[in-house]
Amino acid sequence: MRDWPWYGYALLGLIIFGLFYLVYFKPKNQELKNIKQERIQVEKTVRELKAKKKELDKIEAELESMNETLDKLEAIIPQRKEISDILRKIQQLAYDSRLNISKFVPQGVVEKEFYFEWPISVEITGNYHNLAIFFDRLSNFSRLFTIDNFSIQALREQSEGTTISAEWTAKTYIFPEPSSEQQGKQNKGK
Repeated sequence: MRDWPWYGYALLGLIIFGLFYLVYFKPKNQELKNIKQERIQVEKTVRELKAKKKELDKIEAELESMNETLDKLEAIIPQRKEISDILRKIQQLAYDSRLNISKFVPQGVVEKEFYFEWPISVEITGNYHNLAIFFDRLSNFSRLFTIDNFSIQALREQSEGTTISAEWTAKTYIFPEPSSEQQGKQNKGK
């Protein structure tokens, strides 16, 4: 080997470099390319997951907001089992407002798409000021009521506390209670 000309050494160096390239460098270079490709794929997946996470967070915030709204609505619109308490409270409001109830007749429930409407015919006697107090207290009541077909008239025979009579239909709204089949479906969803 000592007698080789310079180009023999160069050729030997080239062969060793070629073997090194084929055995070590080329496979490592391919492995590096594969790792870069995997990294690009993982970064793409991470970006997609971050976008989905933002969307999920937004949906969860909307769901929480809707649940809060539902809780507020459930506070204003009672379940059927609470109705007797509500009727007693309305009668107590009238009594506290110094009104004499001459007619208080709950009527049949009217079924709507998502709720029931329950009209109650009411006739009272009293004075205008006390009637205003009653409606003010009713407007501050925690449950939802609407007043329909309101009429008011002066009494022929008036006294100090009784000068008018009024009649109207008070409507309250009731959530339908879910059937046992619907409750089973709701419980499975939880």
